[in-house]
Amino acid sequence: MKKSFTEFDIGQLTFQRVTFKSVTWAQAEPLLRAVRTVVFIDEQLVTPEFEWDDIDAGAVHLLAMAENQAIACLRIIEYTKIGRMAVLKQWRKQGVGIRLLKMAIEICRQHGSKCVKLSAQTHAIGFYEKAGFVQVSDEYCDVDIPHVDMQLDL
Repeated sequence: MKKSFTEFDIGQLTFQRVTFKSVTWAQAEPLLRAVRTVVFIDEQLVTPEFEWDDIDAGAVHLLAMAENQAIACLRIIEYTKIGRMAVLKQWRKQGVGIRLLKMAIEICRQHGSKCVKLSAQTHAIGFYEKAGFVQVSDEYCDVDIPHVDMQLDL
């Protein structure tokens, strides 16, 4: 049975032909690595040493799947920070990213968070602003990529 977004509670939701679910690192490491390797390491030239850290093991991960292929993901840290959001190039601008982000926001809200923070690459500021985030820092460089801190009050 499909659940509407407002009923989503770290279960599973189908959106067109894409399935969104909450997973742990232990449950889905190969799938999460597949998406993040393509987006961050191959496309953006982030070093593997920076991309892979100990935070993954304790984070909540959201994963989007289409026809048994991982196509997008993000992680939630302590229900107050969203990070490592990645969508495969062929799935961008199709609503997958915003759906994943809104699910992450709702999960944080359900766990009592009063605000959610993230570090946005500057080219994605507009994307996050559409979800209600506001810029709260000046631009800075992280792994040679311009970023700003953003926040959404819940």
